[in-house]
Amino acid sequence: MKPPGKKKIVILGMMSKMPVAGVVWQYAHYLVGLERLGYEVYYVEAHGRTPSMFMETEQSDGSGRAAKFIAGIMERFGLAGRWAFHALHEDGRVYGLSDSQLATLYKEAALIINLHGGTLPLPEHYATGRLMFLETDPVEVQIQLYHGDQETVKFLEPHCAFFTFGECYGKPGCGLPVSQRFRFKPTRQPVVCDFWEPGENLHRPFTTIGNWQQQWREVRFKGQVYHWSKHFEFKKFITLPGKTRQTLELALSSYTPADQKMLEANGWRVRHGLDISTDIDPYRAYIRNSRAEFTVAKDQNVRLRSGWFSDRSATYLAAGRPVITQECGFSDIFPTGQGLFGFDTMEQIVAAIEKINADYPKASKAARALALDCFSSDVVLRPLLAEVGL
Repeated sequence: MKPPGKKKIVILGMMSKMPVAGVVWQYAHYLVGLERLGYEVYYVEAHGRTPSMFMETEQSDGSGRAAKFIAGIMERFGLAGRWAFHALHEDGRVYGLSDSQLATLYKEAALIINLHGGTLPLPEHYATGRLMFLETDPVEVQIQLYHGDQETVKFLEPHCAFFTFGECYGKPGCGLPVSQRFRFKPTRQPVVCDFWEPGENLHRPFTTIGNWQQQWREVRFKGQVYHWSKHFEFKKFITLPGKTRQTLELALSSYTPADQKMLEANGWRVRHGLDISTDIDPYRAYIRNSRAEFTVAKDQNVRLRSGWFSDRSATYLAAGRPVITQECGFSDIFPTGQGLFGFDTMEQIVAAIEKINADYPKASKAARALALDCFSSDVVLRPLLAEVGL
């Protein structure tokens, strides 16, 4: 009798929409982490968005280039042939798997994970009742549900389970409105920690990687506006370099020459984020070669105390790099004060920098230990799967 094969899990994603290293690593940790738990894992794009970042003109073969990009990423992580790009924005052609193979995969999958909630559910995704919604950026969906947005309700209904990186959701102190119809459960970014083994540190700067301005996705809730763009929060602490001897560097995208001039006038070092984000290896090397991370969070998560924690910051921790980040309620979840530091005030930032530099080896070990205990892929993914019966 033929032994049963591995259970199959499909990740629905959108790497080709944002083909930058931080996004690729986020998917890679799910794909490899699930594979290491004994599943046969596949990656599928069926989001219907034009892969514009692969197109110089409207005549460029964006679908072909996007498919080639995905194929290369999957091969690098030992998952060659386990992917499909369904060009729903164009002619409906399926790249990678064949049409019939993709249809069979959906039917056979023990679980289909709509990562980021970035894919509009199609009948083939939810026909077996195994489609999971996994939200990595809380707030917007919860506010839409509070306002009774029927498009959001329609989008969520086909899913069988709901997870959010807002780990304080439903707890005292969290300002996110709770939906009685859709029961969101907490989860966080998994990290395959052996990809981020700590290296040497030679007194390099505290760094972070991200966007300066993103003037969209504001939400209104109970008469207040909650911002998405991080520059609002960075500006609150713009004079930080003048209060410490520690060098602080920002690897940024979406900023203007005037933004750079203002930051440098206040003592920040600024470099182009895309210089390190077009490939996964320079991105990882930048994090591993940093001394620590200093960053802020989105206003939405800060004021609503969602409990959100950055997937990028999780990789800093895994690399043994301490993290100082703006408080979103995560101190109620993770141990802080050694490898991870939350802050609300300038004084707390300066104190955290001094503590890290007073005994850097201790802070580095604490950061790595926290990643292994709280973010390791098996630690995160086993309970996630258990919640849906796997």
